[in-house]
Amino acid sequence: MFFFDPLYLVFALPGLLLGLWAQMRVKGTFSKYSKVRLSRDASGAQIARYLLDQQGLQDVRIEEVQGFLSDHYDPRTRILRLSPDVYRTPSVAAAGVAAHEMGHALQHSVGYAPLQIRSAIVPAVQFGSSLAPILFIIGFLLNFTTLAWIGVILFGVAVLFSLITLPVEFDASKRAKALLTSSGILHPEEVKGVDKVLDAAALTYVAAAVAAVGQLLYYVLLLSGGRSRD
Repeated sequence: MFFFDPLYLVFALPGLLLGLWAQMRVKGTFSKYSKVRLSRDASGAQIARYLLDQQGLQDVRIEEVQGFLSDHYDPRTRILRLSPDVYRTPSVAAAGVAAHEMGHALQHSVGYAPLQIRSAIVPAVQFGSSLAPILFIIGFLLNFTTLAWIGVILFGVAVLFSLITLPVEFDASKRAKALLTSSGILHPEEVKGVDKVLDAAALTYVAAAVAAVGQLLYYVLLLSGGRSRD
């Protein structure tokens, strides 16, 4: 049966290994720079508030949210949510994560196209991600090719989301680094630490995109006759 096909590992393994490595780097780098206290003794929440106000985004609220690295910006409510380790801690790691999420708020305010596209396809991704594998498996096993291709197309939307996420995240980090440097809120050595934290975090998005593309290619290979159903 196709879901036991060893060939699947050829497509899935690169994303899996890259994802494991990325997670190790993120945890290790964040842990390391969480112990490096900022010279200005400003928490992640304070840094985010300062940068938001500096960019005229006083209407964006900052809230604390539970979880480890659960930080995110919600464009629907214009709320920047920071995890406790970021919200409360005056560390290099917290500064980097907070500034990165602030970068998303800035993207939203200026109408950054990739962010708008990603936000627009979120409902389709949420719907398709759960339904796509079911449709593909049923269609493939019952030799109902049209249904299987519908599953592939729905999964393709999720892959598109992963790919669009890359420029969104890279740009947010770029904005964060630039603002932290130009504002003078951090010393140059502290900005170098932020670079390492954000570069490590970026790997997780690359890994997710590689894994999604690999799975999509495997589905397409099966349906295009490149692999037997036996």
